Amino acid sequence: MYTDNIIDIAADAGKIMLENGAETYRVEQTLSMICKAYDVKNVENFVTPSFLVLSITNDNKKTITTVRRVTNRTVNLKKVSLVNNLSRSLYLNDLSMDDIRKELHYINTLPRYGENITLFSSAISAGAFTLLFGGALRDFVIAFIIGFIITLVARLFDKHEVNSFFSNVCCGAIVSMIAVLVNHINPEFNKDTIIIGSIMLLVPGLVITNAIRDTLSGDLLSGISRSIEAIIIAASIAIGTALGFKIMVFILGGVL
Repeated sequence: MYTDNIIDIAADAGKIMLENGAETYRVEQTLSMICKAYDVKNVENFVTPSFLVLSITNDNKKTITTVRRVTNRTVNLKKVSLVNNLSRSLYLNDLSMDDIRKELHYINTLPRYGENITLFSSAISAGAFTLLFGGALRDFVIAFIIGFIITLVARLFDKHEVNSFFSNVCCGAIVSMIAVLVNHINPEFNKDTIIIGSIMLLVPGLVITNAIRDTLSGDLLSGISRSIEAIIIAASIAIGTALGFKIMVFILGGVL
């Protein structure tokens, strides 16, 4: 029963980390540290971005294995950091199983930033990227509006569990359509910098970073799968942006 509790707690901690954007090697380290903090010496784990397998052998030479499937993934590095710190604090603090479960439940139910803050931050980021790529202040304003709109659309799609590929296609199309329309109304607006700055909100930066780190850490399966995921996301953004151009060519006529 003791080892059953340990393996469940460790697997739950790993699942929280995977759901919130942790690297594979960091999850593997956390699983091992939690088990070894309670004197479980024989620990084997296998972690991918979509599931984890944890196996331990107790003093009676009995092997116990558990699996956790990860179906929902987002980015919340605060939760990753808190679980990571919790696993390391077990070597310094003698926490009971119930205390760890309560702490994991607290971490897992931590609310994200408010919706208004997220929308405003996304809009500011899109505008700032536009300025970074050489856009003028007027381009910043349009990118700010686009960033607000696509974040709102993406949240709406997430709420209704719409496929992320379709969501990125739609957001990419919205970006290019608005930029082209504004440029058509007033050619002083630079549609290229507006588009580039706005779609930076959709670029899978964390996925690419984790793919590189997993690969360098020797987790080739996770590195390859994350790389493929990043390529698919980039392709969906490109398809959406091109589709938006085609739609505006059809509506406005001529070559943009």
